[in-house]
Amino acid sequence: MESKQKSTLSKLLKFAGKYRFFIILAIVFSGMSAILSLFPFVCIWFVVKDIFKALPDVTQATQSIKYGWMAVGFSLLSITLYFISLMCSHLAAFRVEKNMRKEAMHKIVTLPLGFFTKNTSGKLRKVIDDNASLTHGFLAHQLPDLSGVIIMPIAIVIILFIFDWSLGLVCLAPIFLSLLILRKMMGGNNAKFMKKYMDALEDMNASAVEYVRGIPVVKVFQQTVYSFKNFHKSIKGYSDFASEYAINCRVPMIGFTITINAPALLLIPIGILFILNGSDYNAFLLDLIFYMLFSPLIAVMMTKILFSSENIMAAKEALIRIDEILEAKSLEETNQKKQTNENDIVFKNVSFTYPESGKAAICNVSFTIPKGKTFALVGPSGGGKSTLASLVARFWDVDCGRIEIGGVNVKDFEEKDLMEKIAFVFQNSKLFKTSLLENIRLANPKATRKEVMKAAHLAQCDDIIEKMPQGIDTVVGTEGVYLSGGEQQRIALARAILKDSPIIILDEATAFADPENEYQIQKAFESLVQDKTVLMIAHRLSSIKDVDSILVIKDGKIVESGDHENLSHKNGTYKKMWEEYQTSISWKVGKVEANV
Repeated sequence: MESKQKSTLSKLLKFAGKYRFFIILAIVFSGMSAILSLFPFVCIWFVVKDIFKALPDVTQATQSIKYGWMAVGFSLLSITLYFISLMCSHLAAFRVEKNMRKEAMHKIVTLPLGFFTKNTSGKLRKVIDDNASLTHGFLAHQLPDLSGVIIMPIAIVIILFIFDWSLGLVCLAPIFLSLLILRKMMGGNNAKFMKKYMDALEDMNASAVEYVRGIPVVKVFQQTVYSFKNFHKSIKGYSDFASEYAINCRVPMIGFTITINAPALLLIPIGILFILNGSDYNAFLLDLIFYMLFSPLIAVMMTKILFSSENIMAAKEALIRIDEILEAKSLEETNQKKQTNENDIVFKNVSFTYPESGKAAICNVSFTIPKGKTFALVGPSGGGKSTLASLVARFWDVDCGRIEIGGVNVKDFEEKDLMEKIAFVFQNSKLFKTSLLENIRLANPKATRKEVMKAAHLAQCDDIIEKMPQGIDTVVGTEGVYLSGGEQQRIALARAILKDSPIIILDEATAFADPENEYQIQKAFESLVQDKTVLMIAHRLSSIKDVDSILVIKDGKIVESGDHENLSHKNGTYKKMWEEYQTSISWKVGKVEANV
């Protein structure tokens, strides 16, 4: 427990910054309060001793009032110091919680965009928000008690042996037994409880967010029961895990509760035996009364140790999860920032493997997209098309080889400069709950209204704007204003046109468009890609017939390259894909007429 405490405390001090001295003050004042809280019991024993001496004339117990007021004074002083300790710990806790969230958010913006495909928004919210709150609770409330947990056992052991060592041993024996039970309860398979507990909570939280976001799709396809299955599975998994842990701890917890309360039960029969077989039973009776008064503190102390151990485990696991974000590999930044006016793209022996994946997604790929040319990536699903496109914009950094734009390694660009060079249109474009004007203007916040309207016109968005209640100022997502998938894509294309970047990356931009929207999108492409360097991914092969070159990607490698005319005459992967595509678009629903 001590090593965990040290590690957790050192991390908390790091997040506290200049407020770390409040944590130290909280520990010191709480420790002093814990020691002072023992003195009233000693004072009460002196009151009892004074009364015993004065018997049968209790009025002769002149020191009792003094010791009584001393007990009150020590209690008030202990409470005051504990209050000051809590004030200090709360001041530090709020600062730690703030800094923890601040550092995590600052770190997130430096991470490659690919990081967010592996970590859902629900999981990240749980890690950053809930774990920061958890450490706040530990620091504000449990940490002051933690110093008492360390100091009180030492003070209690000393006091137990001051008055009568034999009775002290009677009280200590159950303590050692309870510590063994506590170790068993917190060790073994249960030692990994907090990690599994946090994992279960994160899984349940992520499933809940995914389920809520998918409700519109669920209702459309009437898949309520099936869509709820994953969410229910995560809830059931958490429930089963918590129940199993509770059952495993049931017997040890009963044993722990009995042993921490055993001193009071043992003192009476053993004390009677000592009195019957002793010579000075008056003195021994006084000591026995003191131990009867003092022994309940042992139960309080052991309960604090139990809860402190659990709270340390929780705080440590929370800090580990925050550290996983803070220690995630950021995009490498070089000191020598370079720029270029050239816009050709060159892949040189590029290889890449996703984190925690044992299989390479891209294997030693090399090709060049000359400035102003359009290249298309096609191939089976999972072959590496989207991965290649994402590497250009440093959603991930390559493991081997290099990617150059205008002869400059993409790693040597300042992130802002690289993003200004590239415009993206993804297959699932997102619109924010704001006006169409502001949604398009995201690409260039300084753009005038006239420039936004021009971009919308070039993106074939005129019909979308005309049917909106407030035109381009209509807020998306309110009062029943929603756009279809194809309409959203055209708004995304307007963004890309307004950005006017020299390099365009299109990732299956027509994937969710109906024929009418696809036609409009194809017309918008003509405005978007004019004089640009374009890398596009397409599953509708008819949209890439006129590109400058087609690269067929399979298993992370380029297996064919050339224009449509050449590839469609080769007996290769592209020809097969083209024939299957032609079959698919000629397929119709109808009755087969029988031959008469």
